[in-house]
Amino acid sequence: MLSQMPIDLNKVRKEDMDREILRVGIIAELDAINLYEQLANMTKNIDAKKVLLDIAKEEKTHVGEFLTLLLKVDKEQEQELEAGKKEVKELSEERR
Repeated sequence: MLSQMPIDLNKVRKEDMDREILRVGIIAELDAINLYEQLANMTKNIDAKKVLLDIAKEEKTHVGEFLTLLLKVDKEQEQELEAGKKEVKELSEERR
């Protein structure tokens, strides 16, 4: 993503705006996590690696904050997240 908006928020319906803003925030944080972890893996500088991984960890907290808010405003998302957890659990148990 790197500072590019993945959707045109001008085209989003007013009643969907908060959900879409939160999803864009999640996308941006996930993008940042990927970037910082990739950079950390590329550097040989131990201090830079530590800082990059620490910042990536902070971004993971931000994902949690945005997701918590999203689940408050989008009950369907909350239900589908739980359905996804259930499916993974069932599939994992099948493999055992």
